[in-house]
Amino acid sequence: MHFPFCCLGYSGIGWLTDAAQGLICPAYNASKAGVLQLARNLASEWGPHGIRVNTISPGYIVTAMVEALFEKFPERKRDWPTQNMLGKLSEPREYRGAAVFLLSDASSFMTGADLRIDGGHCAW
Repeated sequence: MHFPFCCLGYSGIGWLTDAAQGLICPAYNASKAGVLQLARNLASEWGPHGIRVNTISPGYIVTAMVEALFEKFPERKRDWPTQNMLGKLSEPREYRGAAVFLLSDASSFMTGADLRIDGGHCAW
């Protein structure tokens, strides 16, 4: 069966686990959890119409916003990489393959799922 459309969401779920480590931001964390549940709900609702809905939950991504944060809080640049099994922060390019997979027919039997790509951060 060919699926005519796929909806891909983004949830920084890796950030949720850091709330207890000094990043107290309940509204942000709740919004990310909400994205995951919304995706599950939409997958249930839209699946019968051939629409797949999946999410990617990344770990820390080095972006311009994060670089600016590192200038303000240099200890985070040092500490954050130690909080995952790979000992590094990710770059946006490291999510391309996952996005292509979710948007392709290779994931045609996948919906309501989340791909956690966080360097092993949540596995600890």
